[in-house]
Amino acid sequence: MNKPFDPAVRDFLDGRIWLRQHTPFSVEKIDEHIENGMIETIPGVTMKKGLLGQLHCKCARCENEDPQLVTTFHCLRCDGPCAYCRNCLQMGRVSVCTELIIWNGPKTEYPTEHALAWEGTLTKHQKRASEELYESTVLARPHLIHAVCGSGKTEILFEPIHKLLTAGKRVCIAAPRVDVILELEPRLRAAFPSTKLEALYGGADVTAFDAQLILATTHQLYRFRRAFDAIFVDEADAFPYTAEKTLQQAVRKAAKPGAPIHFVTATPSDRLLTEIKKTGAVSTIYRRYHGHPLPGPRNEPLWNYSKQLSKGKLPKALEKWIIKRLELNEPFLVFFHEIELMMKAENAFRQLDDRIRAVHSAHPDRKQHVQDLRAGKIPGLLTTTILERGITIKNVQVAVVGAEQSIFDKGALVQIGGRVGRNVNHPSGDFVLFHNGISYAMDSARREIERLNAGGDAK
Repeated sequence: MNKPFDPAVRDFLDGRIWLRQHTPFSVEKIDEHIENGMIETIPGVTMKKGLLGQLHCKCARCENEDPQLVTTFHCLRCDGPCAYCRNCLQMGRVSVCTELIIWNGPKTEYPTEHALAWEGTLTKHQKRASEELYESTVLARPHLIHAVCGSGKTEILFEPIHKLLTAGKRVCIAAPRVDVILELEPRLRAAFPSTKLEALYGGADVTAFDAQLILATTHQLYRFRRAFDAIFVDEADAFPYTAEKTLQQAVRKAAKPGAPIHFVTATPSDRLLTEIKKTGAVSTIYRRYHGHPLPGPRNEPLWNYSKQLSKGKLPKALEKWIIKRLELNEPFLVFFHEIELMMKAENAFRQLDDRIRAVHSAHPDRKQHVQDLRAGKIPGLLTTTILERGITIKNVQVAVVGAEQSIFDKGALVQIGGRVGRNVNHPSGDFVLFHNGISYAMDSARREIERLNAGGDAK
């Protein structure tokens, strides 16, 4: 006999792992579904003693087991030793005596009627990569789209995603950076106008918990469990995904058993390339969709820039570069290695044009400033590496201040340079590395761009 349940509760919880006390439903409704077996409860954190008496804790939500990220304490609620996870604390505290809930009833059935409204045409390289990606999806094997910045990686995903949706499957595109999600959302909504889509990131206004196509930061996948029939990890080499084991575990946990996890990036790590070649397949594209080469970097010395900028003064070469961009009405991005130096220098830039703004990961107006740059309302942005990828600005010119700093490794510099020349009507532009001495990473980035422009054959 089928037990009754509320479809709204199912749609909210199916594929999710959630704090029992933090759902949008009444306590009575959740309790009713628990009693009839539709919802299963699990401890938020498990605590066990090892052979030597040491405590071993594991968070059921983010799967963190690092003892340095777990706090043990005497709990007044359970009147005994307890522990909570600090790794996913921003999503609500999970402790030993906290209950998480998962859906245990009939699964959500998703529609199979979906429009693909993108009217562009794939190049032969894009088309081949798209077909190879879908083949890997059918075979349930991982696939890497290794394609240069500006090659149209997102468009390569459209047809495989459409085929999954029309088969009634649930799909996730995940990325480590919120800026990538913000860039992808309008493009995916335009491409799939009849599909229920939701973008999940810190501070997002979520309305469709039962969305069939989900865009999410990798952190948001802590809240999912066996939810997706396929996951596409965009910018798979970006921090913090590559540095945090729990984020990688979150992606695997969010996939249904046997579901393929694909990766998309212009700068895959050697480790990712090796892993995918062992278990899956790789599609490589060395050319941008418009056929023009990647703009190479040029080096320009900026001696003692840190001292001058700290005093609120612009070094002459940098000032000259900004003035030229303003005179030519060319939008620009200026990358800095640290927030403090950038903010000290902001007023000096604004002396040239008061509309210039600075953004960083914690800036409250970051999203708006990027939109204003894209709309031509402001001439340029000062930024940290948060905008090194996942942002497309027509005819943008790019400068890196302190390109010799360690944060600007080869991958970061290749990605930063990839912001330039992405538009078919503006396929080139200036990519200048202002430095206080040329680093190995700067040389490596230049050689890598030359290798890609040569079709991947140059060594």
